Amino acid sequence: MTQSLTTLLEHAERQRDEALALQRRADVALDNAIKQQDQLAAYHRDHQSRWSSAFRKAVAVPLMHCHHAFSDRLHDAVDLQSEQVQRARQALSRRKSETLEAERRVAAIRNLIQRRADAARQHQLRQEQRQTDERAARAAWSRLNEPA
Repeated sequence: MTQSLTTLLEHAERQRDEALALQRRADVALDNAIKQQDQLAAYHRDHQSRWSSAFRKAVAVPLMHCHHAFSDRLHDAVDLQSEQVQRARQALSRRKSETLEAERRVAAIRNLIQRRADAARQHQLRQEQRQTDERAARAAWSRLNEPA
């Protein structure tokens, strides 16, 4: 195996490792975004249920306006977090594709190195066979040409 192929393989493996690390980070980011989305949604549901029971009683109009404004902002936060989850899913998908492509490059380089090593072994075996055949032919020739 030539030094340039070894260097190329090492470089491809580093790129693959970096891609894998980025994929892991994207996976963690997605998990965190989903957890935050779940927490916001749960808080929103809890808030709505508490206030729905409070609205059964007499509530001051300013307090009701405040509740609606807060509920709207909370709903917007849930929507924004849903968008964040979607972006995190897309980022993870891209990272997985990049990791897969890096794995393919590493496999292709290893395959090339293996094919070259196999070809070198075959060449060496053919050379050794040629030399063996040549020695055998010389030995046979010298036996035929020996004085009786």
